[in-house]
Amino acid sequence: TRKRQKPVSETESGECYRSPFRKPLAQLTNRPHCLDSSQHEAFIRSILSKPFKVPIPNYKGPLGLRALGIKRAGLRSPLHDPFEEGALVLYEPPLLSAHDQLKIDKDKAPVHVVVDPVLSRVLRPHQREGVKFLWDCVTSRRIPGSHGCIMADEMGLGKTLQCITLMWTLLRQSPDCKPEIEKAMVVSPSSLVRNWYNEVEKWLGGRIQPLAIDGGSKEEIDRKLVGFMNQRGLRVPSPILIISYETFRLHAEALQKGSVGLVICDEGHRLKNSENQTYQALNSLNTPRRVLISGTPIQNDLLEYFSLVHFVNSGILGTAQEFKRHFEIPILKGRDADASEAERHKGEERLKELISIVNRCLIRRTSDILSKYLPVKIEQVVCCRLTPLQAELYKNFLKQAKPVEELKEGKISVSSLSSITSLKKLCNHPALIHDKCVEEEEGFMGALDLFPAGYSTKSVEPQLSGKMLVLDYILAVTKSTSNDKVVLVSNYTQTLDLFEKLCRNRRYLYVRLDGTMSIKKRAKIVERFNSPSSPEFIFMLSSKAGGCGLNLIGANRLVMFDPDWNPANDEQAMARVWRDGQKKTCYIYRLLSTGTIEEKIFQRQTHKKALSSCVVDEEQDVERHFSLGELKELFTLNETTTSDTHDKIKCRRCVNGHQVRPPPEGSDCTSDLSQWNHCADKRGLQDSVLKAAWDAAVTFTFHHHSHEEQRGIP
Repeated sequence: TRKRQKPVSETESGECYRSPFRKPLAQLTNRPHCLDSSQHEAFIRSILSKPFKVPIPNYKGPLGLRALGIKRAGLRSPLHDPFEEGALVLYEPPLLSAHDQLKIDKDKAPVHVVVDPVLSRVLRPHQREGVKFLWDCVTSRRIPGSHGCIMADEMGLGKTLQCITLMWTLLRQSPDCKPEIEKAMVVSPSSLVRNWYNEVEKWLGGRIQPLAIDGGSKEEIDRKLVGFMNQRGLRVPSPILIISYETFRLHAEALQKGSVGLVICDEGHRLKNSENQTYQALNSLNTPRRVLISGTPIQNDLLEYFSLVHFVNSGILGTAQEFKRHFEIPILKGRDADASEAERHKGEERLKELISIVNRCLIRRTSDILSKYLPVKIEQVVCCRLTPLQAELYKNFLKQAKPVEELKEGKISVSSLSSITSLKKLCNHPALIHDKCVEEEEGFMGALDLFPAGYSTKSVEPQLSGKMLVLDYILAVTKSTSNDKVVLVSNYTQTLDLFEKLCRNRRYLYVRLDGTMSIKKRAKIVERFNSPSSPEFIFMLSSKAGGCGLNLIGANRLVMFDPDWNPANDEQAMARVWRDGQKKTCYIYRLLSTGTIEEKIFQRQTHKKALSSCVVDEEQDVERHFSLGELKELFTLNETTTSDTHDKIKCRRCVNGHQVRPPPEGSDCTSDLSQWNHCADKRGLQDSVLKAAWDAAVTFTFHHHSHEEQRGIP
């Protein structure tokens, strides 16, 4: 029999035959179909193995790899990347060999100290250098054992920003990977408390909450200060206290109970007298790290110099007695006209030694650095003719008051000092001495008859004063030909009253700042004036009302109506408009009455014989600063000159009143007046506003610019 042929089995063919026309039969069961567990596990594992992706399109930021509450293993790292482009590194740990790296305790390895990029991006090159200097000083890396320094940059170089950067860095980091300090304190004039608060807010944008004290009852202030001093720990809620000198002096007790990591004293030249209460209260603070800010150069008084340096780094110059013996006596002897050669040499040696010690903790840069960033400034000294009424009153006064007669007898009396004030006021406007004429005071007998019939001080009458006439023209031409704003500065509140009358007459919108205004209101007024959309055209400022530190970049024209004995005061006022943030060309007008006491005051300024304080206005100690000859010269009137100051220069570049040679190359408005442009008529002027005002009463003008305008920079 034939064997039956076996069907082709699955095993032989290797695969089961499936018809393309129907699905294979499935076994019928009641069990639900389950996924293979190994497949599911593999799928979940593949999801978990993918790194977490932030669900924001094109997100490039950090991925938050550090889990909360878990200490990161390995080396300590700095707060900010020291290798990022433009990073400002204040401290670099020493480089270690591979062998030392193995041996070092990873929990104690020092780290880089890097300025927060939020700040380092906005710092100019000179400011980066300043921050590094400050940090080196306060961390005792510059002078071992000393933690203080003096920041004496000129106005407009950003001292506030440099100090905020220093505070923020110290409050957040150190080579030891923890904050260097817990708390910092800024002590400033009351007018600048709000300004400091705003600056911290501006640069740190809410990263920190400063405590500014600018008013309130004694109990309330004490409560706030005790609260501030009781703060402890790594993250203090309000680590910066901003307080005025006056409030600090009254509440020093509350602040002396604990310690503060850093104290910054703004306008620190207030501390030049180590006898005053403020100095002593600040000095008794439990704070080794001290920074003193002073934009005005320290005057040439050695003891003042000692007080400031001793405050920030006590002991660096010895005690007051040692300083006197080692430095002051030899230096002053050496300067004496009768000094022997040996004494002169010793004096110079000691002065060099003193400067070399002080320069280790003092940094000073001048504003010529600013010319790279700021628009051109044109400074103009404008001599204005007295009106016939002013000239008559002036001559009358010199005849009657006889200050010169008294001086011939060798007397320097209070009356000769009040004579100076009377003449200065008369130069501003006869209205300022009208009440003295009414009362027929010495020097003004019968002077009332010289005034026009029916004269009243209620109206401003600009035509009675040469300077007021010129000012009236400057304001009118500026208002009608541009959208520029103007700052008016005077030493006398009475003159500011006259400005107000003039503004009301001419319907100019103005704001006035003086010592009576609260700090909050002051800050609001400044902010509003600087806004381009605000309608105010004029900002009035009393040079005695703490204009220091104010930022008035909303204006680009500034009129100094009268000169001050102390050039530092005038420099302070003029730096209000030409500073960081200014976009327009700045014009400074310094008005002087031709041939009068004002020119003499101005000449004294330019000879850099600065008075250490405005002693003449304070009517004291004047003998120290003036010889009798100089005082006699104050009480003269030269009616024939176009500029007494130009006559004194004995200028070789002018022939018959015309400048024939331009100023030397490389000169600018910081150069000596003899190197400025000299104009006896309006042809040589650059400023169209002054050209238009020339015929009112201008007799002569000196002018110069801060720097050449750089092409490509608006």
